[in-house]
Amino acid sequence: MSTPWELFKQAARLQEPERVPVALIVDSPWLPGYAGIDTRDYFLFPDKWLEINLKLLERFPDVTWIPGFWVEYGMAAEPSAFGTKLRFYPNRPPSIEPLVTDLNFWADAQPVNPQEDGLMPLALRTYEVMDARLRAEGLGVKMVCARGPMTVASWLVGITPLMMGLVAEPEVTAKVLDTVTTSIIRWLQAQLDAVHEPEGIMLLDDLVGMVSPRHYKKMVHPRLQRIFDTFDGLIRVYHNDTPCPHLLESLVEANFDVFNFSHETDISEVKAKMGHRVALMGNVPPLDMGVRGTPTEVAQWARACLDKAAPGGGMILSFGGGVSPGTRPENIDALVAAAREWSPGKAQEI
Repeated sequence: MSTPWELFKQAARLQEPERVPVALIVDSPWLPGYAGIDTRDYFLFPDKWLEINLKLLERFPDVTWIPGFWVEYGMAAEPSAFGTKLRFYPNRPPSIEPLVTDLNFWADAQPVNPQEDGLMPLALRTYEVMDARLRAEGLGVKMVCARGPMTVASWLVGITPLMMGLVAEPEVTAKVLDTVTTSIIRWLQAQLDAVHEPEGIMLLDDLVGMVSPRHYKKMVHPRLQRIFDTFDGLIRVYHNDTPCPHLLESLVEANFDVFNFSHETDISEVKAKMGHRVALMGNVPPLDMGVRGTPTEVAQWARACLDKAAPGGGMILSFGGGVSPGTRPENIDALVAAAREWSPGKAQEI
């Protein structure tokens, strides 16, 4: 029988595996609370980090954890390398504050050096040490991650100045986005180099969903495609859970393999607009179902998503976003059971 990771890879390549894989994005918003520890301890003590992530495999053996064994500090790694201000808390990931909101300042900035800047060197060293320990147990880091150009740029200048810059100062904004894009590529490559046998990357950029089609095509699409083209041959996952039905036909051209998107966009619409060109990873509501729903309700939503999008392959059952704080383990079990029991049939109303 195929492993969860093997099922995920098959679906990511638009195949129809023996059963629909369940894959969930998990990181510091959920894991410390799930494990009952201080969020700062999750970042600070690698052995505790390793223990928590290993126990996920024991508790949920049929789930593919994306990226799996993720060395992260919330969203802080990329902006920290540019010198932004960070605040750490006991019960949530760190917050980030821009120090300079002038686009012209950042237009003159240089791309980061992941081996020396911010929190990146600490993450890379942790990857090196932990991947060696994992390989001794027959495991390993399969996927690495980065935040996307719009999200990282927004941490440097603020969301409002960035969005205004797309319209009012496109040349300056383009320079900022190019510097950030180069930095993201360097960061992803450094992570890939730190582990033994990586097979994929994930890029997370929700802010893209707030951009108009015109500005997306001119300002955002070339940078996204540059990143994904750089890692051609690996499985490339793009996460964007801001509703963006107006961008679906354009996004599909960015050269990624798997799209994790908002539950607010019906999975039938996404499949119709993107066709059988990328695998779909979704689309159960993370808050209303994952946190607040019952296992029965979660299973109903899951079966409806499968009926709409699983026939023909290229379907990965997930929440329409990451695993939210407070997500109930039994609701994850309900996702797994729905995927295991699903067979093609009449779509259900949800």
